[in-house]
Amino acid sequence: MKVKLIELFEKIKLHKKVFALVTIFFILLFLYFFIFFKLPSPQSLKNYKATPLSTHILDRNGKLLYQLYQKQKRSPVKIDDLPKYVAQASISIEDKNFYQHNGISIFGGMFRAIKDTLLRQQLQGGSTITQQLVKSALLTPERTIQRKIREIVLAIWTEKIFSKNEILELYLNQIPYGGAVYGVEEAAQRFFGKPAKKLNLEEAAFIAGLPQAPSQYSPYNSPDLALKRRNEVLKAMFEQKYFDKDTYEKAIKTKIVVKPFEEKIKAPHFVFYIKNLLEQKYTTKEIEEGGLKITTTLDLDIQEEAEKILKEEIEDAKELDVTNGAVLVTRPPTGEILAMLGSVDYFATGSGTFNVTTTDNRQPGSSIKPINYAIGIERKLVTAGTVFIDSPTCFSADGQPKGYCPVNYDGKFHGPQGLRFSLGNSYNIPAVKMLAVNGVENFVASSSAFGINSFKNSKNYGLSLTLGGGEVKMTEMATAFSSFANRGVVKELNPILKIEDKFGKTLYKFESPNFVPDIKKPLNYPSFFSIGGKKPISEETAFIISHILLDDNARSQAFGAGSLLVIPGHAVSVKTGTTDDKRDNWTIGYTPNFMTTVWVGNNDNTPMNPYLASGVTGAAPIWNRVMRYLLKNQPDLWPIRPDTVVGKQICWDSGDLMVKKDDGTESCSPRFEYFIKGTEPNEPHISKQTIAITKDDKLAPLNWPDVEMKEKTIIKDMFGNYCVDCSHENEPYQNIKL
Repeated sequence: MKVKLIELFEKIKLHKKVFALVTIFFILLFLYFFIFFKLPSPQSLKNYKATPLSTHILDRNGKLLYQLYQKQKRSPVKIDDLPKYVAQASISIEDKNFYQHNGISIFGGMFRAIKDTLLRQQLQGGSTITQQLVKSALLTPERTIQRKIREIVLAIWTEKIFSKNEILELYLNQIPYGGAVYGVEEAAQRFFGKPAKKLNLEEAAFIAGLPQAPSQYSPYNSPDLALKRRNEVLKAMFEQKYFDKDTYEKAIKTKIVVKPFEEKIKAPHFVFYIKNLLEQKYTTKEIEEGGLKITTTLDLDIQEEAEKILKEEIEDAKELDVTNGAVLVTRPPTGEILAMLGSVDYFATGSGTFNVTTTDNRQPGSSIKPINYAIGIERKLVTAGTVFIDSPTCFSADGQPKGYCPVNYDGKFHGPQGLRFSLGNSYNIPAVKMLAVNGVENFVASSSAFGINSFKNSKNYGLSLTLGGGEVKMTEMATAFSSFANRGVVKELNPILKIEDKFGKTLYKFESPNFVPDIKKPLNYPSFFSIGGKKPISEETAFIISHILLDDNARSQAFGAGSLLVIPGHAVSVKTGTTDDKRDNWTIGYTPNFMTTVWVGNNDNTPMNPYLASGVTGAAPIWNRVMRYLLKNQPDLWPIRPDTVVGKQICWDSGDLMVKKDDGTESCSPRFEYFIKGTEPNEPHISKQTIAITKDDKLAPLNWPDVEMKEKTIIKDMFGNYCVDCSHENEPYQNIKL
């Protein structure tokens, strides 16, 4: 029995050994295929020849906008022929421990990469110069654990074969600097028109900063970001003691002067907007050599017509001191960008390359008011018939030494005004009262639900926020207004329809029930119920705001009947905005299928001519012509009224419900208004009252001396009274303490 047990135990031990050996074999086999199978040799680095395929950016109809990186321009240069700060700049910003590590940085880059991978759920970099070299020259651009491990193995292997200076030389000749430009020699020629050996310190620092994101830091796309990145490199060099403080302070004050951009390109602002988006999703090598086919949402015909219109109108507006403009055409139900003009001329000198639609924060003026009123209607604090007293008013709060006393665009006060007319005519005092009711904090919080994320801390703003006292992006305003066009749903902007790789495999495809390839064919109402996204307001509120903004009668007192805000034969909702200092002028208008957002101003933020009139000059003529082009041969589509919105006859002056007297006559001069069911007015806002009147027959402010009590007809809003049959000449200011 004992012998049999011993034999059994021996067999078990043998089986364990066999199992262990088999396990080790399969682990080694897995590691071989996972890491070492078809692993290229670093020896090939010196003979490496890339075979890049260009990336094509197309409009929605397949028309070529730009061909990215059709070929690589590379002219080898020896590191010994370069100024020392060329290499120093790259080491400082990319791999400060280059001369200390063996190809990988364990305590720097790798630990950071692991942390970011775990926390952000995506594979991050943390690569040394050696890793960047082998990744660019020897590996595929995919972001996987396998590729990262191969990269590490090759980096260590490369360090065993080549010296540090040889690796650095290979890197400087291999790395992409944007477009078809590869290697520091071609970068020097492209940006500065000189060989690399003649680069000065500031130029070398600029070039060293490009590889991380060539498009983002391009001086042609974002000169401010390019300068900022250059200065980051200079700071890193200074901190690593490559030069002294005087040299550093002199260098960061030196401007970047680059050669003019010479490449032919259609819709340039849009193309580089697309390229920036691609850089967030794909590696530089994938973009520059991957042969991607990018079908965008842009319609080149619409783009070129908008370019023509913008150029002509800005030329005509020079007498008003208007030198620049931007246009953004979108389709609300899908978020598609149909045209994007970031300036009047991308190729002009100065800041023509700057994309106002995406990167510049501008004050929206009164164009922000619909959002303010929409919040009030949605919260059922007001209705379209609610009366606001437009009279001399100051607003003050605890701790505020001086009151805020807004005035209207025309310098006049207009007495009791329904919300419809307050918004339509863009009166300021009612808008400020609306914000006071909503609260600045609530307004800022709600704005983010509309897609406006530029308003950060509500404590930074006051009641002037509703008059455009905060800065926004054009893309944010287009996104916010989509909620009105989409029956309450905010639709994020979308510029890409499809991405295919060089083999024709679809990597991304935009899908929507409302997508229409031929955007110029007659379009009916979109399928609103299929529009996905946030819904900051109800369809009822969206309808009411849209109806107010298309009502030419509601704005005629300020803009006149039949102004440039009217598109004949089409119901178009539209709002203008002009800042008090005349630095920004906007027009934003939409139908269920098309939206056009227009801004005009000056690159240097100087004021325009004081005679610029919102709705007549500036942005309005551009908007009108673009919308006429878009709506040609399109059906007339009015906002769809929800069943939960009812129409009622109300009094012009008070906003109260009109009723029939016993003798059958009307109780007041009536007008028609829409209400969310259940919010119809149910209490009177006009009455006869005995109140304090000044000696010259004006409504007396609180604590006014020498008054007399008289019976007068009074209309009230949420903050006070208005005397209908009083004198209003030189009316004293009412103070509202919040």
